[in-house]
Amino acid sequence: AGGGGLLSSLVAGRVGGAAPGGGGGGGGRPAETTSVVVCPYCGEENEIALDAGGGTVQEYVEDCQVCCRPWHVTVSYDESGSAAVTVAPLEED
Repeated sequence: AGGGGLLSSLVAGRVGGAAPGGGGGGGGRPAETTSVVVCPYCGEENEIALDAGGGTVQEYVEDCQVCCRPWHVTVSYDESGSAAVTVAPLEED
């Protein structure tokens, strides 16, 4: 898959798993703990673990499980525990 850029690096549409005991507020639904994202470099799907206890907005670097290139990951939890996850190419100087 060639150079899809930021838009192609959004979540592939599947988020799942649940943290025991919930998280992400009083919505009654457990916070999501895994997500499938698409690598902005090679276009392959990767399942990544999410840390529901790490705060409502998180940013970190994670490597692709296929091509090993680093991404910038952003995770945002809403009050019900749903996670919005995006990955973008890491700006390397």
